[in-house]
Amino acid sequence: MPGRHSGVPEGRTEGRPGRPTGRGTGRAAGRVGGGRGAGPAATDGPRRRRSRRGLVAASIASALVLLASGCGWIALHTSRPRTFTADGISGKRPASGDGQNILLIGSDSRAGGNRALGGGSGGVGRSDTTLLLHVYSDQRHAVGVSIPRDALVDVPPCLLPDGTWSKPQQDVMFNSAFATGLTATGNPACTQNTVEQLTGLRVDHTVVVDFAGFAAMTAAVGGVQVCLPQDVYQQDLSPGRATRGALVFHQGLQTVSGQQALDYVRIRHGIGDGSDIGRMKRQQAFLASLFKKIKAEGFDPTVLLPLANAAVRSLTVDPGLGSAPALLKFAMSLKNIDLRNVRFVTAPWRYDGPRVALVQPAADRLWTALRANRPLPAATPAPGATPTASAAPSATATGRPGAGIDVAVDNATTVAGLAARAAGALTADGFTVTRTGNAPGQAPTTTVIEYGAGEQAQAATVARLFPGAQVQPAPAAGLSGVRVVLGPDYAAATAASAPPEDTSPPRAASDNPCSDLSYGGPSGAPAPAATAAAPTP
Repeated sequence: MPGRHSGVPEGRTEGRPGRPTGRGTGRAAGRVGGGRGAGPAATDGPRRRRSRRGLVAASIASALVLLASGCGWIALHTSRPRTFTADGISGKRPASGDGQNILLIGSDSRAGGNRALGGGSGGVGRSDTTLLLHVYSDQRHAVGVSIPRDALVDVPPCLLPDGTWSKPQQDVMFNSAFATGLTATGNPACTQNTVEQLTGLRVDHTVVVDFAGFAAMTAAVGGVQVCLPQDVYQQDLSPGRATRGALVFHQGLQTVSGQQALDYVRIRHGIGDGSDIGRMKRQQAFLASLFKKIKAEGFDPTVLLPLANAAVRSLTVDPGLGSAPALLKFAMSLKNIDLRNVRFVTAPWRYDGPRVALVQPAADRLWTALRANRPLPAATPAPGATPTASAAPSATATGRPGAGIDVAVDNATTVAGLAARAAGALTADGFTVTRTGNAPGQAPTTTVIEYGAGEQAQAATVARLFPGAQVQPAPAAGLSGVRVVLGPDYAAATAASAPPEDTSPPRAASDNPCSDLSYGGPSGAPAPAATAAAPTP
């Protein structure tokens, strides 16, 4: 039986700050802002193997497009999707509840055209991106919960290719479930069993997506609007490069399609703490933007037909969705969900060595709410701690003290994730965190709060969250808003109360595409004002 921290055969890690992992490889796009069919320029070296994780996340978008379209032409113009056998689905399942639960799994299979698109080869299908979509019973609200691939979970017995069942595994990487049996197509039934055991939610449908049709889909909609918190260079896509290389993406808003879209969703190094957690935030932003683009186009068959065809060609589904009419009925049940009511969160987590642990009782509160078809829970953080994922009303609506105050947070210590921890506490009190980052050149003995002209009162409000902090005017003219430079006092005060964990509020599909783009580093880029918080069901 695998021991603690065991996972898929390659043993990849989540990538904590200062511990870069994975293969930051692949061709870098040589031009920015590409529209329809835009692709990358060749690098100055040999082609490297393309990162799997970003491509897997990109393929999840294929399923969401199909779910969003609800187009009657699907039944007329698409072939029957592939199905996986139900023999491996556990006989011990949770009871059905209100609403629907759809498990979206990204497969990095290199079979067929996927090999040419993704580069490289491999005999085992793996899943590095999984999203559980809960559609509320009113069919007007939905929540997509990302489950970190390196989260340590228990995997129940799963059906193997020879017809026997595997032994239960404790405290192993979540993505090891899909690799159980070591087949090229993966083991979606095992992942479904694992999710049902983990959450207590009965999965109504499972959809496995590869990335073969993704480039064509993004081109078919004329590209998808995305955002970067900073300029991205070839070295950020391929850390093994000796030089920075050419500019791949410029900071801020831009439209990507085809290969550029694939490059966007796989970027990890050089942004935030360089982990897959930060990349998941950008992947959620991409999915939200794609959903928004489809809704903006309207249900025009000339747009939806190529999208639906590409999506169906890349899907493997449970037997219940194994026909075009079944897919059509399912898609039609989702078409009335408004952008403001589609939300994305990550299961509450924290780092556990090179892996990820799900934070309790926050994770159980999330699953309980979804089982009961209730809005996401709003956590009340302890002093110095950060909240877990929630769907609380806006700060303006609740009168929280930070409403309308912009704050930048810089970490001047060596404690990884400290800026993100402080940002979570600020956000919980209604402050708008404009960015997070590191300030290695500054070494204050205590936390310092700087303010621009006329903003001393706002700084005093911020200082209530940082007892003992020095409040002073900014040393350089031109500072707008308030800046917090975290010192060792804040690290010590929060060390015992909460380890670094993801505390971002849910992302609505209608949100500013430049907001909350990373973890442990710059989280947003200049952009128009974000929309108001979405209502909950």
